[in-house]
Amino acid sequence: MPAVTRVVLAEDGVLLREGLAGVLQRFEFAVVAAVGDAAALVDAVAAEDPDLVITDIRMPPSFTDEGLRAALALRATDPGRAVVVLSQYVQAEYAARLLDSGDGRRVGYLLKDRVVDIADFVGALRTVVGGGTVIDPDVVRRLLRHRSDPVAALSPREREVLALVAEGHSNAAIARRLTVTEAAVGKHVGNILAKLGLPPTDDTNRRVLAVLAYLRSNPEGQR
Repeated sequence: MPAVTRVVLAEDGVLLREGLAGVLQRFEFAVVAAVGDAAALVDAVAAEDPDLVITDIRMPPSFTDEGLRAALALRATDPGRAVVVLSQYVQAEYAARLLDSGDGRRVGYLLKDRVVDIADFVGALRTVVGGGTVIDPDVVRRLLRHRSDPVAALSPREREVLALVAEGHSNAAIARRLTVTEAAVGKHVGNILAKLGLPPTDDTNRRVLAVLAYLRSNPEGQR
């Protein structure tokens, strides 16, 4: 790790942004850019090529997940990019998406409350820059609960449909088996994929991933 770690900081709250910048500069971090939205973050990283990116999740204009999406885009371009995202709340889905980026190394997901403990916060940043992964303990607990059995979130009918998918039946065949319309089966399948956290992609067979989740949850093959 270099003696001085160059940082691009993205946080829409001016007071928090300035406060973080001041803290970082006390611990051999050089804030080479401090910005307030995701577009400016991407531009600053392209211009500065920092050692570390620190970003809030929710930023203008919609205050939903702009910062996270920018972080994922940066990691897609450079899987080794060290990124720490800050969140006000425990959001396991966001943490999971970040951990799935690159090879899962050099990333951090911290709650903003952790910034209050300066030593822990700085230590977490140094761990990420050094090649490690740091996830807030509250987020880890939520992830473990969320991932322990994702199929448990399905309704009885959705589990029945997923079991038939696992047996290799098409939507039309499932509709005949359950005496429902094919459209109804399609809706169930859509709900299943959403609940299992399998968003639409161009290169992933979501039905196969759903079946794998079902088999992990139900190794004995019982509905």
